[in-house]
Amino acid sequence: MHWTANSSNNSTCAKNDEFKYPLYSTVFSIVFVIGLITNVVAIYIFTCSLKLRNETTTYMINLVVSDLLFVFTLPLRVFYFINRHWPFGGTVCKVSVSLFYTNMYGSILFLTCISVDRFLAIVHPFRSRTLRTKRNAKIVCIAVWVLVLSGSLPTGFLLDKPSHKDNETNTIFCFENFSSNQWKSHLSKVVIFIETVGFIIPLLLNFCCSIMVLQTLRRPQTISRGGKLNKTKILRMIIVHLSVFCICFIPYNVNLIFYSLVRTKTLKGCFVESVVRTFYPITLCIAVSNCCFDPIVYYFTSETIQNSIKKKSVVGRDVKFSEALQSETSSNLQCSLRNLKDKVFHNESSV
Repeated sequence: MHWTANSSNNSTCAKNDEFKYPLYSTVFSIVFVIGLITNVVAIYIFTCSLKLRNETTTYMINLVVSDLLFVFTLPLRVFYFINRHWPFGGTVCKVSVSLFYTNMYGSILFLTCISVDRFLAIVHPFRSRTLRTKRNAKIVCIAVWVLVLSGSLPTGFLLDKPSHKDNETNTIFCFENFSSNQWKSHLSKVVIFIETVGFIIPLLLNFCCSIMVLQTLRRPQTISRGGKLNKTKILRMIIVHLSVFCICFIPYNVNLIFYSLVRTKTLKGCFVESVVRTFYPITLCIAVSNCCFDPIVYYFTSETIQNSIKKKSVVGRDVKFSEALQSETSSNLQCSLRNLKDKVFHNESSV
């Protein structure tokens, strides 16, 4: 979702965010192609190739669904930011607005679920056996969807004019130009809710769980079961997980807090507004790129996925090798038959 002020409702501060239109159209196009390919491959592995499923893969499948729902709306956004006109109707605009936040905060919460699940498996491996079940994971996923939709749907469907018309240019807007009244009456409350439940609490959980996992790995009793726990893999897993979380989500959510303060006139000053408006499109593009980075988390988080991909590559190499061997054997056999045939004809002619 992209919120920009109406010049009539705002102060005399000059806007300098026109660069966002080519930026959005370019980045969203790249994210659509990469995100579609990687997430379709991921959903294929989860549904067709992966035989052993656990609670972690349950969270990952829901994360893939969240990514794909948003990726499918990106072509509409690219069209809008190229043409600066929305011809698809108000309902489609509302759905697109809602799916952006469904994806972002759904991704944050599902990544947090994976982090908490890893914490329970390593720090409390025996006591968490009754908690870490596929049934409980499904219940948690349903709760996450309810929580995410309760925050994302109001941003699109409960606003008066998420898509409205400029009478002078006959242009229909979407994703932007919400008034200050809409910010004060609706959007500021939504931002407080999604920032608290969808960002600050998950951020603390991710860091706390990762720190406790690292502390557990340093203990002597953990070292004694080093055969079962591959510390290098777990460390790499945590680094990848936190890197994706921090790079994709922290810049946007921090900037969103300042953006809401500027739009509600709580934070005043042209310099502050200029900085916030400049950073907003950049941080949003970084946040959207999480659709491309989530499959990296799948790979490093799940050893079963790594094994599945490795098996497929080994099978592929074996098939190619056997085909090459058959081809070489066939050509050698044909060559021997030709030599034998030539010798027979040569002996007949000499007789």
